[in-house]
Amino acid sequence: MKLIISYIKPERLNAVKQELYKRNIFKMSVSNALGCGQQKGYVSAYRGAISEVNLLRKVRVAIAVNDEYVQPTIDGIIAGARTGHIGDGKIFVLPMDQCIRIRTGETGPDAIG
Repeated sequence: MKLIISYIKPERLNAVKQELYKRNIFKMSVSNALGCGQQKGYVSAYRGAISEVNLLRKVRVAIAVNDEYVQPTIDGIIAGARTGHIGDGKIFVLPMDQCIRIRTGETGPDAIG
């Protein structure tokens, strides 16, 4: 079992979801995030006031998968999120020791589904 966490551009979320659906991956958790990386933000002027924006809007997608779905999930995220420009995002793959489905009490790979 693995937990796959990705940070992508907000406008690429629908494309990522479609690519994951094509690979039979339907369960995910999505939240808004702020961050900066190689882009280092930007400077904007609004009504004469100059402000430096260091943290850019991103979307965090977390997906718990069984081992046979790890590579299809990664491939789906890349296919949907890649534009070829700086800021496309990152994918982190973490080992997951345990998963428990609260409703039924199932544990391990059965709980992920």
